Amino acid sequence: QVQLVESGGGSVQAGGSLRLSCAASGYTIGSYAMGWFRQAPGKEHEAVAIIDSDGLMTYRNSVKGRFTISKDNAKNTLYLQMNSLKPEDTAIYYCAADPKNGASIIPGWYKYWGQGTQVTVSS
Repeated sequence: QVQLVESGGGSVQAGGSLRLSCAASGYTIGSYAMGWFRQAPGKEHEAVAIIDSDGLMTYRNSVKGRFTISKDNAKNTLYLQMNSLKPEDTAIYYCAADPKNGASIIPGWYKYWGQGTQVTVSS
């Protein structure tokens, strides 16, 4: 059974940093496409950063240069390092995974989801 458990969220001031983790079980993350998505109040899910099984990464324009997605296959864990955080980054952050080849910025493409972790950035 595939499970994804996010952690690392919290409250920070603008300019601060957080590192989100997504611990996976029931499969090997190296063989899956994975991504970080977020949902702010009143808004739809949006892709933040995705990484396919070959390690190709794609970032949302607004987070380029500030966020870094990475994965540790030995720990079966996906990470999102978030630096220079802005109030507009405030949202619930979710990790997602899917065994299909490739990757997508479309939330509906992913089969498995974590429960989410809250990130709040104050000005």
